Amino acid sequence: MNMSWAHQHLSRRRALAATTGLAAGAFLPHGPAHAAAATYTNPVIWQDFADIDVIRVGGTYYASASTMHYSPGAPVLRSYDLVNWEIAGHSVPVLDFGAKYDLNGARGYVRGIWASSLAYRPSNRTFYWLGQIDFARTYVYTAAAVEGPWSRHTTIGTPYYDAGLLVDSDDSLYVAYGNTTISVAQLSPDARTQVRTQQVFTTPSSVGTLEGARFYKINGQYYIFLTRPANGQYILKSSSGPFGPYTMRQVLLDLRGPIPGGGVPHQGGLVQTQSGAWYYLAFVDAYPGGRMPALAPVTWTADGWPVVNLVDGAWGTSYPSPVVPPPPRQVTPMTGVDTFDGTTLKPRWEWNHNPDNTKWSVGNGLTLRTATVTNDLYWARNTLTHRIQGPASTATVQLDHSAMRDGDRAGLALLRDSSAWIGVKREGGATRVVMVSGLTMDSNWNTTGTGTEVASATVSGGRIWLRASADIRPGAARPGTFSYSTDGTTFTRLGPAFSMGNDWRFFMGYRFALFNHATKALGGSVRVTRFELSTP
Repeated sequence: MNMSWAHQHLSRRRALAATTGLAAGAFLPHGPAHAAAATYTNPVIWQDFADIDVIRVGGTYYASASTMHYSPGAPVLRSYDLVNWEIAGHSVPVLDFGAKYDLNGARGYVRGIWASSLAYRPSNRTFYWLGQIDFARTYVYTAAAVEGPWSRHTTIGTPYYDAGLLVDSDDSLYVAYGNTTISVAQLSPDARTQVRTQQVFTTPSSVGTLEGARFYKINGQYYIFLTRPANGQYILKSSSGPFGPYTMRQVLLDLRGPIPGGGVPHQGGLVQTQSGAWYYLAFVDAYPGGRMPALAPVTWTADGWPVVNLVDGAWGTSYPSPVVPPPPRQVTPMTGVDTFDGTTLKPRWEWNHNPDNTKWSVGNGLTLRTATVTNDLYWARNTLTHRIQGPASTATVQLDHSAMRDGDRAGLALLRDSSAWIGVKREGGATRVVMVSGLTMDSNWNTTGTGTEVASATVSGGRIWLRASADIRPGAARPGTFSYSTDGTTFTRLGPAFSMGNDWRFFMGYRFALFNHATKALGGSVRVTRFELSTP
């Protein structure tokens, strides 16, 4: 169904505030008897990964997430225990869906990769990613391994909004999708075309909006897992095949989440461990940082309905760790140092819109050549972003600015629809380190403020260290602070604290961002020789 942007905006209209209601569920025992058991703490990932689809292939778990206008899109996370995760790759290598994703005459903010689906097909040992773009059509990408290379497999004319892809036990392919009106489509055996589509469920008005479909076949029953944004989760069940009829049951509503000040866990996926245990990996709205994955065990009723296991009437802040075999290796941390060695960027990085690949390189640091002449960071190409680690973290950058040209701006930003940055201004032969605040967008993601310099200092030489610290605990506007160093050891605070907004409508949370753009003419460059993300 081809829904308007306004309709989509309204469908996610509910506030993301924390709630105090309870949901029915099984209660986990807790206390001294369980103190010695291995446990994990929620959120299992305190970084912005939303609209999660999660699967297991053999002894490895994979999850996919939304990335909107960031490129490459649709990151694939990997884990061996459902608790410790790494970023393995991206299913959508480039957002080649129109010029707006290149910042070429238009912008794609809050468009692009929304809730999509990740699946594995054992018959051909292939991973599939499926998602709709701009309410126009659906794209399918495939790969033999999640690290890639991923390639476009097909384009389907029906836009499968918030899709869930099911590989059935007979190898047939089905997609559940829709908003309030839920449909199921069958794909051709080669997954290139739609064979049929049929409406299977209409959400009762007493429930409101349901979307975010995930599609499963469990013990011969078909299930469509749906979210009520942003405070509920429901499930449909059919004993008569993928096209229904379906009956509905509430899984959770207004359930207290595991992040103080955050929202209700919702819109994720179900997955079964090798030993047969079930888990629900959802996300928690936790702005200004974004939407954070949280994990809870699931049990099933005798008549085949899932129940989230609760702790004191809430989604637990901790649970016993999943019982899984020892991992074959440790996963790559999402924090730490990157010196931009090798020939490609590590998968922790995503560009703000597609980059101009002629204007950057890695190896002996990251070189950013100016790619845009603009006074608006939101229009500047080749801004490279990194998720913030919660509940608070610091990014430190070593920057060689000796090749900047007059009018250039380069630095480290806290980037969202309201932004600030610290960086180097080259102007009239002078070099200054500055803190700039007041970069803003309106609700249509048009620039309303290009920023005002609020503090500065003169610097000499060609090298500087820039630092941004961010507190992303949800529930209130939180501070971001900036500082700089000329020796990498002693840092000087620059400018007032920046208040990071916690409105949900931009969807993506704040990110650290590396940028270099011209205001007069192209030709300058900077080199980032080291990036470090650290926690207190």
